[in-house]
Amino acid sequence: MRRWLDRAVVVGTGTCVLVACGVLLLLVLAIASRGLPALSWSFLTEEMSRGGAAGGIAYNLVGTLILIATAAIVCTPLAVGTALTHGFYLRSRAARRRLELVLYALNGIPSILFGIFGLIVFVGFLGWGKSWLSGGILLALVMLPTVTVAMIERIDALPRSHIEAAVALGLSESEVVRRVILPESAGALVTGLLLGLARVAGETAPILFTATVFAGATLPTGVRESPVLSLPYHVFVLAQDSFDPAVSRTVWGTATVLLLLVIGLSAVALPLRLRIHDEARHG
Repeated sequence: MRRWLDRAVVVGTGTCVLVACGVLLLLVLAIASRGLPALSWSFLTEEMSRGGAAGGIAYNLVGTLILIATAAIVCTPLAVGTALTHGFYLRSRAARRRLELVLYALNGIPSILFGIFGLIVFVGFLGWGKSWLSGGILLALVMLPTVTVAMIERIDALPRSHIEAAVALGLSESEVVRRVILPESAGALVTGLLLGLARVAGETAPILFTATVFAGATLPTGVRESPVLSLPYHVFVLAQDSFDPAVSRTVWGTATVLLLLVIGLSAVALPLRLRIHDEARHG
């Protein structure tokens, strides 16, 4: 009976995986088949014109890259500090579990709440208006649990003998962190960042109220009242407000560029992730 139950679980799990992968593949093919014909060098390098019915997505692509680059810069020290606190500085197992609970709770917060938080804090309290920096900070908070957990897993997998040997050689705690833990976990940090960026690249809600506009913005020149254009918001607005076939072509082309960006980040992260797990297993 137990053997049949195990087989049923394996078959059920495999079926769910195949269904999920099949749905994902169908979505990718549906977007690519409609969007690839719209892609061209001019589409990627020209500004939008005629409300999205003509022109390209140059500043939308640049704005998205600015937002995710800012998110990566802001998230990196936060994730490293949190992971080191969990894996090295906290001695109490209960305290570590509480920190893990906070990370999982943060990961479960709907992205629209981050947008509302940014609207209250950055737009209202700080008076930044719509700003690329506030959008980057919010995206950094969205991806923080992903990056932190990836680094925590690597730190927990480090052989304790490495740390003990470093301490035996007379290294202080800060030197152990700099010379042993950070170099050994750098790959996990990069992997977590790539996975986190792949997630937030398509987020619309956190930047909707705080960082992005549909038209009229180019490159940011400051922090206050310095919004950017973005790919997700471009798709969001055009998909709602126009049934013009020319605009539909732009929507699918923009969605394809965004999809390629996400797939590219995920494709780079996957082999790094597998290598880290392999090193942890044989380390």
